[in-house]
Amino acid sequence: MRQKSFADEGFEKSRKKTRKELFLDEMDSIIPWKELAAAIEPFYPKAEGAGRRPIGIERMLRIHFLQH
Repeated sequence: MRQKSFADEGFEKSRKKTRKELFLDEMDSIIPWKELAAAIEPFYPKAEGAGRRPIGIERMLRIHFLQH
């Protein structure tokens, strides 16, 4: 028989949210990501031919917002 760990018992459920998690949750509730991505999509580079594929619009928007 194997010894049980905290992860097996659902220890994570009683954990307090970190400041980072609270900030990201608040950012998700305030910013309309889908609408912003739809507005930028016509100008965003398309994956054409050889070479590195562009990173997703929504991910780049989130990175930009976090930097500022």
